[in-house]
Order: sequence, then structure tokens, then C-alpha cells
Amino acid sequence: MPYGREFALLLACCSVTPEEYFGEKIDDLLQCPLDWAEFTRLLEHHRVLPQIYSRLSQFSDSLPPSVMSYLRSAYREHACRCLWFTEELARVVEYLGAHGVAAAAYKGPVLAKFLYGDTMARQFSDLDMLIAPADVVRARTALADLGYEPNVRLTPRQEEAYIESGYEYSFDGKAGKNLLELQWRVLPHFYSVDLDVTDLLTRTIGIDVDNHSFRTLGPEDLLPVLCLHAAKHVWTQLSWLCDIAQLVRLSNLNWNATLKRVEGLGLTKIVAITLGLTREFLGSALPSDVERWLLTGAPHSCIADQVMSAVVRSSHYDTESMAYFRLMLQFRERWSDRSRFLWRLVTTPSVGEWSTVRLPSRLVPLYRVVRAYRLTKRLATSA
Repeated sequence: MPYGREFALLLACCSVTPEEYFGEKIDDLLQCPLDWAEFTRLLEHHRVLPQIYSRLSQFSDSLPPSVMSYLRSAYREHACRCLWFTEELARVVEYLGAHGVAAAAYKGPVLAKFLYGDTMARQFSDLDMLIAPADVVRARTALADLGYEPNVRLTPRQEEAYIESGYEYSFDGKAGKNLLELQWRVLPHFYSVDLDVTDLLTRTIGIDVDNHSFRTLGPEDLLPVLCLHAAKHVWTQLSWLCDIAQLVRLSNLNWNATLKRVEGLGLTKIVAITLGLTREFLGSALPSDVERWLLTGAPHSCIADQVMSAVVRSSHYDTESMAYFRLMLQFRERWSDRSRFLWRLVTTPSVGEWSTVRLPSRLVPLYRVVRAYRLTKRLATSA
């Protein structure tokens, strides 16, 4: 697929191909006229500052001084944020543990350390933790002691229903908004991917990050979870593909166990698209048996082309549009999953319903009607 020099330079900096390849590729592109304002927009959208800074620093003499100055300044700011988030994560996890809540940190500084060996090698702006659904209320109460407040206010009856149908609380803290996400599902309920978080938590592994110990997902669970998160956003951010390409490079990934789990969850097409994108854009090398698996579970070319176009456009996908929901249906290979997706999409209340419409406790079941009405109205407006 053809794309501009600026996007090509971004890919060369993020590539996982051999060192000599990306060096030659970057050098060739830097000899061409480049729109540095567009390049800056791309790296900010795709959130790949660490990769860009690391590789373009080796070619600083070929960059405009203003561009190199911007990269240095942005990276210093990024490094400071990483240090703060790592210490804050340790504080939160320790406090939750003292209150009987087992939390697995699976993004942020922990994922950076796990994949790249360096908390500053990955860009992030919040902390994500997985907990069991039964621990949600206890965790929310404990986080209030640390100065964190959920950005949606619910009555006890509403919260009970929300835990059943929702998937996360996003918290604001003294240092800013949306700093922490507490998740008891990997995706919203309506996506109909029944990946049991309680089960995931039984298989977590330990990892040390800057003298702090955390629990996180093992490689076999991390791959489908990261693929699902990228698919939810139609893969429009290269940083997600970079993470998955790096995970693929890990020698301890048990592909047989991973692919069996993927097939059992009905996620063959989503994982196949994701691995295909890492190979296409980042030069990710896959084992021969995985390549054969990709061929047997490969998505239709029209879907792959549509997804690649979304990545190259480098803009956020409208996740409340008819086109988006149609695409989500196309990603599922089982009719049972598609049927459940449609039913849950129409009848499962979201944060928007809980926060916009206030119903008495005895009328909480009517939020299904509110959801159907608001969704129909949004889709009609979009159409």
C-alpha cells in the first residue's frame, strides 16, 4: 500500500527488522524533502516518541535543529512522566493489596519493562490494572483513600448493574484526569469476548520494575489481550502494533498454547489481522507454523485493506458509527459471537447511559431501553 515519506520514516524508526536495514532506510528517507509538521503529527498520533527519539538521535546531523530540539524536550518530559507513573503504580498496588485486592498491572510501565526492558521505551498516559469483578467495590473504596475518584457517579444499585454490564472505572487523581483505569473485563460486555479476568489473574507472573514487584499477564495471555485492545480501536495507533511485534520476538512465547486459546475464544481473525499488520508495517518475523496458521485463518483481503487504510490515515476511528459496528461484526468468525454482539450492543447500558440518565433504583432494568433509544438516535444521526 502506498503512503507518504513521513509515514514511511515513522515505520522505519519503529521497524523490528535488522539494524542495518532500518539504518539505510532512515538515511535514504532523510535525504528526501519531508514535511516535518506532518511527521510530528504522526508521531504524536501514533504515540511512538521513544522509538522515534531513539533512532533519529543517531541521525541528528540530518535533522532540522528545531525537530531535534522538539524530540529531546518531548522525550525528557516523557521520562519524567514514566518515573512518576512507576512510583504511583507501586503505591496503588501496595495499598490495594493491603485491602485484599489482587491487581495485575498489564500496560503502562510494567508492559514497557516486560517488552522492552526499560520503562521509558514505551509511551503511556495512564495506569491500567485488572481485578476480579468481586473486588471492584472494595478497590474503588480503597482508591478513594489515595485521592482517586471515579469519573462516573453511581448509586449502589446502579453500580451493581454496571459491574455486571460494564468493564472499567476510570479515575481522576490529584495529578490529573483519567490517570488510572480499573478493569474487571478486557473489553466492554457488548463485544461478546468472554475472556474471564478472574481466570487470567490465576496465571499472572511476577516482574520487578525499578525495585518494585508487580503481577502481570504472561505472554500467552498478553497476546490476545493486546490484539483485542488494538482491534477495539481498529489498530489506528502504531504503538499497539509495536508492542505486539515486540511480544512476538520473545523466545518464551508458547505459540501452540496461545493459538489454541485464540481459536477457543473465536478470535482467530482478530489475531491474524494483527500479526499480519505487524509483519506488513514493522517487518515482524513469525515462526513458520504461525505463518501457516495465518494462511488458514487469514481474513478476507477487503477487510485487511480497510484496516491498513485506517492505520495509514492516522486518525481516530469513529467508534460510535454504523461503519465501526459493521467492521466489528466482520472481525468475528462465529455466527454465535456475531449474534451476541448485536444483542448486547443494543441492550447493554454504557457509562453514557449511567451518567446521562438518572433512574430510581427500582427502575434500573429500564436502562436497557435507554440504551436502545440513545444508540438508535446516535446511529441515525451518524447515517
